[in-house]
Amino acid sequence: MFAFELRRYRQAAALTQAQLGDRMGFSDSMVNMIELAKRPPSRRFAELCDQIFGLDGTMVRLYTATTWNKAPEYLRPWLEEEEQATGLRTWQPTIVPGLLQTQAYTREILAATPGITDEELQKRLANRMQRQAILQRDRPPVLNVVMDEAVLHRMIGDIEVMREQLRHLLEIARHPRVTIQIVPSAVRAHCGLAGGFIIAERNGSPYAAYTDAQPFGRTFDDRLLIAELVLRYDALRAEALPFSQSLRLLEETVKQNDPEAPRCTVAQEQLQR
Repeated sequence: MFAFELRRYRQAAALTQAQLGDRMGFSDSMVNMIELAKRPPSRRFAELCDQIFGLDGTMVRLYTATTWNKAPEYLRPWLEEEEQATGLRTWQPTIVPGLLQTQAYTREILAATPGITDEELQKRLANRMQRQAILQRDRPPVLNVVMDEAVLHRMIGDIEVMREQLRHLLEIARHPRVTIQIVPSAVRAHCGLAGGFIIAERNGSPYAAYTDAQPFGRTFDDRLLIAELVLRYDALRAEALPFSQSLRLLEETVKQNDPEAPRCTVAQEQLQR
């Protein structure tokens, strides 16, 4: 609806995308992407639309109604970058990365936030699940995941929550554009202990990153900082088990949590490929 109304008001004002972008301080490609609903608008973008078109808060109200607005303010810049990435490299030392979490696992993680209300919990849960839709696109980003083995053994929720989550990891490992690797517990001190991060790539070139922090993570595009994270990611991947061995470890962990479950064969499938 935001995209439809933006195009309608722009055409009524007899403005091209480039002309509107010039007045707002945005590129014409940004205006085009938002009109095609391929990129979410920022609140500032909506405010400028209201000013230029002489509207009484119409575009801000539409922005407020968007699903992306349900995400915490600090996370929205990263969601915009994640939407445009053709590749994502992520490291996580403590929990399963958000793009690979089950709904029950995510609920347990979010519910641990001090002071969170039921309404806030539901909004953030819905947003997390929507983020995962990028893996269902016709051309999803290539997702390379490196996790510490501790992630597999940290009990989040009860045993049923963990069983479902571990099985989900095995299932999503079948995705042709997803790679999961595990840094085994035998590796003691390593450069990833300081916290998790995600690197966004476009056509093979890293251009943005998100790092975990307390109380909020942050998004940045500083080339020197991104280059440092790339070095750290490569170092962590060098310590990790190869893909097929990582899947075997994951299968064994599933078996330990559910002794009656039939043996998984994802690692064998990968080797056959």
